[in-house]
Amino acid sequence: QLQFVESGGGSVQPGGSLRLSCAASGGTLGAYVVGWFRQAPGKEREGVSCASSSSAYTYYANSVKGRFTISRDDAKNTIDLQMNSLKPEDTAVYFCAAYPSRGYLCYMGREWNVWGQGTQVTVSS
Repeated sequence: QLQFVESGGGSVQPGGSLRLSCAASGGTLGAYVVGWFRQAPGKEREGVSCASSSSAYTYYANSVKGRFTISRDDAKNTIDLQMNSLKPEDTAVYFCAAYPSRGYLCYMGREWNVWGQGTQVTVSS
């Protein structure tokens, strides 16, 4: 069973950068679509970005497009989210996630089977 351990959260000033990482174990990451979600206090969980198997296709929410970059290294079983030009509205708990698929696309709205434990990102001056 695939499992994730997240790292890289923290506090940063507006305009700053953070890199979140998710280390996978117990399975072959290449057989999964991977993605990142976030949930701010009092708000619903939001799909941030996803990458299909082999990163043939990537998706970004409009709120992060041009600022965030998702990447995966299937040889190392890792998923990263590079976050630049951070804004206070990016403050949330961020979760990595996955579902099994070798398809070309990725879908934020479908059921995601595997979840990381979450890491807090706080953007504040």
